[in-house]
Amino acid sequence: MTDGVYSVAVTMTGGTGRASITSPLQLTVTGGSMTAKVEWSSPNYDMMIVDGKEFLPVNTDGNSVFEIPVYTLDEPLSVQAETVAMSEPHLIDYVITFDRSSLPSENADNVPLIAGCSGVGIVVIVGAIFTAIKKKKRKL
Repeated sequence: MTDGVYSVAVTMTGGTGRASITSPLQLTVTGGSMTAKVEWSSPNYDMMIVDGKEFLPVNTDGNSVFEIPVYTLDEPLSVQAETVAMSEPHLIDYVITFDRSSLPSENADNVPLIAGCSGVGIVVIVGAIFTAIKKKKRKL
Protein backbone atom coordinates (compact mmCIF):
# COMPACT_ATOMS: atom_id res chain seq x y z
CA MET A 1 0.00 0.00 0.00
CA THR A 2 1.27 3.48 -0.85
CA ASP A 3 2.53 5.63 2.03
CA GLY A 4 -0.07 8.15 3.15
CA VAL A 5 -3.05 8.80 5.40
CA TYR A 6 -6.29 7.01 4.59
CA SER A 7 -9.84 6.92 5.91
CA VAL A 8 -10.96 3.33 6.46
CA ALA A 9 -14.24 1.89 7.74
CA VAL A 10 -14.01 -0.43 10.74
CA THR A 11 -16.26 -2.79 12.62
CA MET A 12 -15.87 -3.84 16.22
CA THR A 13 -17.29 -6.70 18.24
CA GLY A 14 -16.89 -7.71 21.84
CA GLY A 15 -17.36 -6.00 25.16
CA THR A 16 -20.79 -5.18 26.51
CA GLY A 17 -21.97 -3.38 23.38
CA ARG A 18 -22.09 -0.02 25.17
CA ALA A 19 -18.76 1.25 23.81
CA SER A 20 -17.93 1.87 20.17
CA ILE A 21 -15.13 3.29 18.07
CA THR A 22 -15.41 5.97 15.43
CA SER A 23 -15.73 4.70 11.87
CA PRO A 24 -14.23 5.53 9.52
CA LEU A 25 -10.94 6.09 11.27
CA GLN A 26 -7.53 7.36 10.22
CA LEU A 27 -5.08 4.76 8.91
CA THR A 28 -1.48 5.87 8.34
CA VAL A 29 0.90 3.91 6.14
CA THR A 30 4.63 4.57 6.43
CA GLY A 31 7.28 2.35 4.92
CA GLY A 32 4.91 -0.60 4.68
CA SER A 33 3.77 -0.34 8.32
CA MET A 34 0.21 0.67 9.20
CA THR A 35 -1.12 2.42 12.31
CA ALA A 36 -4.70 3.31 13.13
CA LYS A 37 -5.98 6.19 15.21
CA VAL A 38 -8.77 4.58 17.26
CA GLU A 39 -11.23 6.93 18.99
CA TRP A 40 -13.52 5.40 21.58
CA SER A 41 -17.03 6.66 22.38
CA SER A 42 -15.86 7.26 25.96
CA PRO A 43 -13.05 9.13 27.75
CA ASN A 44 -12.73 6.23 30.23
CA TYR A 45 -10.24 4.05 28.37
CA ASP A 46 -6.71 4.42 29.71
CA MET A 47 -4.85 1.62 27.90
CA MET A 48 -5.08 -0.71 24.92
CA ILE A 49 -3.18 -3.94 24.42
CA VAL A 50 -2.40 -5.10 20.88
CA ASP A 51 -0.21 -8.13 20.23
CA GLY A 52 0.92 -8.12 23.88
CA LYS A 53 2.08 -4.48 23.79
CA GLU A 54 0.50 -1.70 25.84
CA PHE A 55 -0.56 1.57 24.24
CA LEU A 56 -1.57 4.72 26.14
CA PRO A 57 -3.96 7.41 24.88
CA VAL A 58 -2.45 10.07 22.61
CA ASN A 59 -4.83 12.74 23.93
CA THR A 60 -5.74 14.20 27.31
CA ASP A 61 -9.18 15.72 26.59
CA GLY A 62 -12.35 14.22 25.16
CA ASN A 63 -12.90 10.61 24.22
CA SER A 64 -9.90 8.28 24.50
CA VAL A 65 -7.77 8.08 21.34
CA PHE A 66 -5.02 5.51 20.71
CA GLU A 67 -2.57 4.93 17.87
CA ILE A 68 -2.21 1.18 17.41
CA PRO A 69 -0.46 -1.04 14.87
CA VAL A 70 -2.46 -2.69 12.11
CA TYR A 71 -1.00 -5.84 10.60
CA THR A 72 -3.53 -6.62 7.89
CA LEU A 73 -6.83 -5.42 6.48
CA ASP A 74 -10.03 -7.49 6.25
CA GLU A 75 -8.88 -9.83 9.04
CA PRO A 76 -9.95 -9.52 12.68
CA LEU A 77 -7.49 -7.85 15.06
CA SER A 78 -7.92 -8.93 18.69
CA VAL A 79 -7.30 -6.13 21.18
CA GLN A 80 -7.96 -5.42 24.81
CA ALA A 81 -8.95 -2.06 26.21
CA GLU A 82 -8.87 -1.09 29.85
CA THR A 83 -11.78 0.97 31.09
CA VAL A 84 -11.85 2.85 34.37
CA ALA A 85 -15.60 3.54 34.14
CA MET A 86 -16.42 0.75 36.59
CA SER A 87 -15.56 0.59 40.27
CA GLU A 88 -12.09 -0.66 39.36
CA PRO A 89 -10.18 -0.93 36.03
CA HIS A 90 -11.24 -3.81 33.76
CA LEU A 91 -9.64 -5.19 30.60
CA ILE A 92 -12.25 -5.90 27.96
CA ASP A 93 -11.71 -8.02 24.84
CA TYR A 94 -12.65 -6.56 21.44
CA VAL A 95 -12.11 -7.53 17.83
CA ILE A 96 -11.57 -4.78 15.24
CA THR A 97 -11.73 -5.38 11.48
CA PHE A 98 -10.49 -2.81 8.96
CA ASP A 99 -12.52 -2.88 5.73
CA ARG A 100 -10.16 -2.76 2.72
CA SER A 101 -13.11 -2.23 0.36
CA SER A 102 -13.82 1.15 2.01
CA LEU A 103 -10.48 2.50 0.79
CA PRO A 104 -10.34 4.35 -2.53
CA SER A 105 -8.47 2.31 -5.14
CA GLU A 106 -6.41 2.93 -8.24
CA ASN A 107 -5.45 -0.07 -10.35
CA ALA A 108 -6.02 -2.43 -7.38
CA ASP A 109 -3.71 -0.33 -5.16
CA ASN A 110 -4.97 2.14 -2.57
CA VAL A 111 -4.70 5.87 -3.08
CA PRO A 112 -3.83 7.92 0.00
CA LEU A 113 -6.08 10.77 1.03
CA ILE A 114 -3.04 12.76 2.14
CA ALA A 115 0.32 11.99 0.62
CA GLY A 116 3.34 13.63 -0.88
CA CYS A 117 2.60 15.46 -4.13
CA SER A 118 5.12 16.38 -6.76
CA GLY A 119 5.83 20.06 -7.26
CA VAL A 120 4.59 19.79 -10.85
CA GLY A 121 1.27 18.33 -9.70
CA ILE A 122 0.74 21.17 -7.22
CA VAL A 123 1.57 23.81 -9.84
CA VAL A 124 -0.92 22.27 -12.29
CA ILE A 125 -3.69 22.14 -9.68
CA VAL A 126 -3.08 25.71 -8.42
CA GLY A 127 -2.89 26.99 -12.00
CA ALA A 128 -6.22 25.37 -12.85
CA ILE A 129 -7.84 26.92 -9.78
CA PHE A 130 -6.58 30.44 -10.61
CA THR A 131 -7.72 30.08 -14.23
CA ALA A 132 -11.19 29.05 -13.10
CA ILE A 133 -11.39 31.99 -10.69
CA LYS A 134 -10.33 34.49 -13.39
CA LYS A 135 -12.94 33.13 -15.82
CA LYS A 136 -15.65 33.37 -13.19
CA LYS A 137 -14.71 37.00 -12.33
CA ARG A 138 -14.85 37.98 -16.04
CA LYS A 139 -18.41 36.65 -16.27
CA LEU A 140 -19.50 38.80 -13.32
